[in-house]
Amino acid sequence: MTTTTGTALSAEELEAGRRAYELDRQHVFHSWSAQELITPMVITRAEGSWVWDGEGNKLLDFSSQLVNTNIGHQHPKVVAAIQQQAGLLCTVAPQHVNAARSEAARLIADLTPGDLNRIFFTNGGAEAVEHAVRMARLHTGRYKVLSAYRSYHGGTALAVNVTGDPRRVANDYGNAGTVHFHAPFLYRSQFHAADEAQECQRALEHLETTIQLEGADRFAAIVLESIPGTAGIMVPPPGYLQGVRELATKYGIVFIADEVMAGFGRSGRWFAIDHAGVVPDLLTFAKGVNSGYVPLGGVAISEEIFQTFAQRVYPGGLTYSGHPLACAAAVATINAMREEQMVEHAASLGTEVFGPGLAELAAKHPSVGEVRGVGAFWAVELVRNRATREPLAPYGSSTPEMNELIAACKSRGLLPFANFNRIHVVPPLNTSAEDARTGLAILDEVLKLADAHVEG
Repeated sequence: MTTTTGTALSAEELEAGRRAYELDRQHVFHSWSAQELITPMVITRAEGSWVWDGEGNKLLDFSSQLVNTNIGHQHPKVVAAIQQQAGLLCTVAPQHVNAARSEAARLIADLTPGDLNRIFFTNGGAEAVEHAVRMARLHTGRYKVLSAYRSYHGGTALAVNVTGDPRRVANDYGNAGTVHFHAPFLYRSQFHAADEAQECQRALEHLETTIQLEGADRFAAIVLESIPGTAGIMVPPPGYLQGVRELATKYGIVFIADEVMAGFGRSGRWFAIDHAGVVPDLLTFAKGVNSGYVPLGGVAISEEIFQTFAQRVYPGGLTYSGHPLACAAAVATINAMREEQMVEHAASLGTEVFGPGLAELAAKHPSVGEVRGVGAFWAVELVRNRATREPLAPYGSSTPEMNELIAACKSRGLLPFANFNRIHVVPPLNTSAEDARTGLAILDEVLKLADAHVEG
């Protein structure tokens, strides 16, 4: 498991951090931000499950950055693989074979469920979703796409319209062919369900009704996160993904499993859909495939969809598809995860540390409405009132109270992942149990501040 040997930052490192901040504010345009209203954190150094900010403070990374550094920071085997590949072949056009891409494809195909044995590489998750939808449309000859509210699928033109969270709205002109539906979320049920079984049944009935009313023969694909990530880590109830698979088959719709965040061990399985034993038609991935050391994503393709393009040109491509440095990082990442049993460790963190530890926090703090998750993939839902379930921040927004909690985490040495009224517990998969408990202890302190905002 990861350990850290880093020392305090030197005067030169601190000065480099200050210079970096000055240049950032002068020249860098940040995503999802009002440019003059942010004070971005400087990350000067990172190692294992820890990062150092521009002031020299050491923080436990409970965010895995954007839930992508699954093997932690600066893993020596992956760094060495990138260095070795750089000395051999830095880049090559995608029409040529390169050994790193071939081996990465083999390793990924060995892990994906069913017959998803053909791999199309992209630069990230949004592009993977874009191409998966394109493949589905060309395969079926249909156009419309189903996706869930409370979902995130990427920031590019189509992917952000497939997305179901509020970031879509400013970019949504109603012309992307996307139809949204409600997926199961018992804590905030749209179906007035009393338990998981009822939530599952009613959610599937709602989905089928939506398909029928929108024209079943018009849908090319249903895009669904196997476990929604940024939207709140709502683990689907038993039977739901199986039901979606059955509906997709019944109506001739391509089932695209979005595993960009949930994949590569995050849930304690190689892919989150493995918990349900379901095989989609297409599977998108990115983030954890190489922990973001070099940008990489992709689509795993079933044999049936592959055959559509066996004698027919696939009209799509990317200059950096299967980039050698990115694929070498993926090969080293997957091998390191296997050798060091990181997926098994993530599962153990879930059952032995995060599950029971977060349950204790929920019992102790009235500000915690619910904790939910699996593996190294958890969310803490914060509320003002447990009875009414009023969130500590409105859906799609933040509040001074949430900003206070995030600042309190950082001041105590914890770098959190927060979204709306939630704090997500999503550290690297190889975080030690000791460090994981340290993070929960800091969260315990911070939740006392949240408790002060509880009403009723």
